[in-house]
Amino acid sequence: MGPWATWLTTDMLQAVEGQFGCGGNGKRGLFGKSSGGYGAIVHAMKHADVWSAAACHSGDMAFELCYLPEMPSALRAIQKHGSFEAFVRWFEVCPMYHGCALLDLITFAMAATYDPDPSPGTFCGIRLPVDLETCEIIEDRWNAWLSWDPVQMVDAHTDALKSMKGLWIDCGYIDQYNLVYGARRLKRKLEAAGVDHVYEEFNDTHSSIDYRMDESLPFLANALLK
Repeated sequence: MGPWATWLTTDMLQAVEGQFGCGGNGKRGLFGKSSGGYGAIVHAMKHADVWSAAACHSGDMAFELCYLPEMPSALRAIQKHGSFEAFVRWFEVCPMYHGCALLDLITFAMAATYDPDPSPGTFCGIRLPVDLETCEIIEDRWNAWLSWDPVQMVDAHTDALKSMKGLWIDCGYIDQYNLVYGARRLKRKLEAAGVDHVYEEFNDTHSSIDYRMDESLPFLANALLK
């Protein structure tokens, strides 16, 4: 947690460009996969003055499809450990954990990011957008999450995306976190708004898809040469 976007667009960028003599206006691109893909597309929307090309691989979007299905598991984790803090402390020292525990940790991190609880003493600001007993959606909290969904955000940021020299979006069409449906929704909105982009689907899941960078990185490099 923290001012990650600020660090990425200032201190980190200055350090890299200063050391390697690269980049500069119009020559900066970024890419990521999964939550990193989410970061890439959001940076393209909100920081188009810094980045000139972006690639989003299987990025988080259509939050009701990728995040809400994880809420029951998160509630079971709280029930088992007693609190958000107890779960995190257990996770920190546990020598072995099941995959669902990592997904629970991710859910809590999302909660602390998209809709942090400002109350003093709340552990890491974590609160969920659902009732802890019934898993019913709490509308105002869930709406705070949705305000950061790229499918919802894109309508207000089409001009920024149109300024990109290159925009790449892809997702496996058997992605186990349902992210392909959000990618398709985003694609439709980009097409309707006249945003130039490359969109691809491929026959794979969410896992072990680093080979997709063999396609996106040359695309970004060529776009930044323009």
